[in-house]
Formats: sequence, structure tokens, C-alpha cells
Amino acid sequence: MHTVRFDEAPAYDAPGHALMKMVRLQGREAGPTDTVWLGVSTIAPGGGTTLDASGVEKIYVVLDGEVALSNGRDEVKLRRWDSCRIAPGEGRQLRNDTDQEASILLIMPLPPTPPA
Repeated sequence: MHTVRFDEAPAYDAPGHALMKMVRLQGREAGPTDTVWLGVSTIAPGGGTTLDASGVEKIYVVLDGEVALSNGRDEVKLRRWDSCRIAPGEGRQLRNDTDQEASILLIMPLPPTPPA
């Protein structure tokens, strides 16, 4: 068993993210995982990400507030407990268009481990 207390979760930065605080809850520098890592982003009003695509699947769950999520063609407003999957290669942009802070859970796969 590996426990990470939220107030001790390691912070990280990512390119193209503005007015956001991000921490890892499990995986990477937060501790051992085999297949995915888990993080929480707090998005200030007016904050968000640039429209970008990556080669891996991403799953978002809004924990609090409201987040606009766009793939460059379609846009949805996600509220508390709403979730969205972004496919590998699909664009994604997050925005907080409200005057309240929002928080979102991110689940992403780890890169495959090379054979020993």
C-alpha cells in the first residue's frame, strides 16, 4: 500500500498551463504505479491550457466548479462529478470561464516499461 496525503502531494509544472496548480497523487514522483498516474489540477478563474494533443489517452473528472473542455471542434461544460475521455491524438483544451476556482482529476497512462 502506498499513501499520498493531498497536502503532501508533489507539485509539478506542465507546458501550456496557465493559472493552474497541479499535484500528483499517485505515480511518477508521487510513488510507484504500474499503469497510470493520477493528478489534481486547481484552475483559477481565467486559467486553463492551450489546445494540444498527446499520444496517450486522458481521463478528466471535475471535482469542483465548472470546466470548459474542447477538442478543437466540440466543447462541453463539465461540472462536479462529470467526466470526459480524450483519445490518443485528440486535441484538448481546458478553461475555467467562471469566477470560482475549479478542480479536476486527471488519469493518464504511464509509458510502457521497457523489457529488462
